[in-house]
Amino acid sequence: MIIPAQDISLIAQNWQYRSCIRYRSGGHVMAVQSEQILISSLMEESGVKFGTSGARGLATDMTDRVCYAYTTAFLHYLESKGDIRRGDEVAIAGDYRPSSPRIMNAVALAVRDGGFLPVNCGFIPTPAVACYAMARGQASIMVTGSHIPDDRNGIKFYKPTGEVLKPDEEAISRSEVKLPARFGVAGEVLASCFDDDGEILPDSMEGGCEALPHVNTAAETEYIQRYLDFFPAGCLQGRKVGVYQHSSVDRDIMVAVFEGLGASVTALGRSLSFIPVDTEAIRPEDVQLASVWAEKGDFDCLVSADGDGDRPLISDEHGNWLRGDVAGILCARYLEATHVVTPVSSNSAVEKSNWFKQVARTRIGSPYVIEAMDMAVADGASSVVGYEANGGFLIATDIELHGKTLTALPTRDAVIVPVAILLLAIEGGVSVGGLLDSLPQRFSCSDRLKAFPTDIAQARIKALSSGDIATDKAAIEALFGEQFGTVASINDTDGLRITFASEEVVHLRPSGNAPELRCYNEAATEARAAEMNRICMAIMDGWR
Repeated sequence: MIIPAQDISLIAQNWQYRSCIRYRSGGHVMAVQSEQILISSLMEESGVKFGTSGARGLATDMTDRVCYAYTTAFLHYLESKGDIRRGDEVAIAGDYRPSSPRIMNAVALAVRDGGFLPVNCGFIPTPAVACYAMARGQASIMVTGSHIPDDRNGIKFYKPTGEVLKPDEEAISRSEVKLPARFGVAGEVLASCFDDDGEILPDSMEGGCEALPHVNTAAETEYIQRYLDFFPAGCLQGRKVGVYQHSSVDRDIMVAVFEGLGASVTALGRSLSFIPVDTEAIRPEDVQLASVWAEKGDFDCLVSADGDGDRPLISDEHGNWLRGDVAGILCARYLEATHVVTPVSSNSAVEKSNWFKQVARTRIGSPYVIEAMDMAVADGASSVVGYEANGGFLIATDIELHGKTLTALPTRDAVIVPVAILLLAIEGGVSVGGLLDSLPQRFSCSDRLKAFPTDIAQARIKALSSGDIATDKAAIEALFGEQFGTVASINDTDGLRITFASEEVVHLRPSGNAPELRCYNEAATEARAAEMNRICMAIMDGWR
């Protein structure tokens, strides 16, 4: 229809139509019915779905159209709750995957077309962009597939108060959004702004198709300063640290933090191509690299992080990578936390240590850890932290230590962990390896089967967890009893965690982010945990 010029301002104030109008001669505009998309339908159509943390999918499936729609739904949701208003800034960052710059631009287009101001924070860690935005009461968006291979990618959404949680994801999934129409040079409506493959058509949008502004370096600078201000000046003087850089967006930040605290730093293994470093299932080549570097470099420790810098790696002086859940216990100890939240898959040494007033267990995924941390804070706890088996560390309350305050950052962070552990070793007069002797001797090992269909994994696990205890114990012992003995207890909080009478543990779980089947094992010795994992992986491989 044709709308008089005097109504143009009224239409322009309604963001839902902002991308659906076009000026024509005579001072009139044409209002166009945009493409309507139900996000839940888009999930099924594209295969891009919310997983353990954020939306994930094949990079080829995460088309501009899909990413634009997801971002629009996220912004609509926050605006409907009064968390953001048109004209607000929205911080955007990404990792070094080949597909990330394109997706970041699609996200920025949706931000701009929604009436908000995109801020390009560049290629920096997820906790860095989240910290920057939360300090300003802004929403933020991180384009990353974290640790998974670079044929996949993802988007993590952050409210001004922190991570999008599961109820938020459910609300976003129910959203219906409008995508902009495409206009020809004469103002006629031609088609969608996206081609048949879901990519943005050149010159199809008002304001152009490039929406990312120049990089704003404030988020990176403030993130580095966060740790230089909190930890004592020169506290790592005389220490030698190797930073395994590979393709992590944390690689230069880790160098800056450790050097800024006085350590002598050597950068190692920088890569121009993306390397999917998984801190829960460390690649054999990364184990070998660490061993070689430690032997040649005489380091106090090696440190690294995954692709988006929210999962840390730290080794002992011999180059042996610490398990993430063990690293989390030691970090919490240094920070003098009283309340600890961790998923059901984490090492049981956290309870056995008796270092903490309360330990709460959750499903796997930072949203569940955050929900439980929020409950602890609501109950009056004053020193609440959380960590995951992948090593990511979350801080729910401000931490007061050595006369300084570290503000809360309730999202996974990689930098805090290796610094805290190295300082804990220094304070105790031991090496990083020596710290492990202070823990109850419980050892974990985990691995994954790639390209394992999720529906098959779920069906196999369901066959062992029908709800009838006697039946389930019999089925489990028929499968694992010869190797591990009788079943003592079964926990189905997330996947299936089986504790045997020997206190050995088998935990089976389909990944929430990729078609993978994971297995976590725990035993009294490192060798036994590794042996258990090999046995389980062989059994599970026969399930395909």
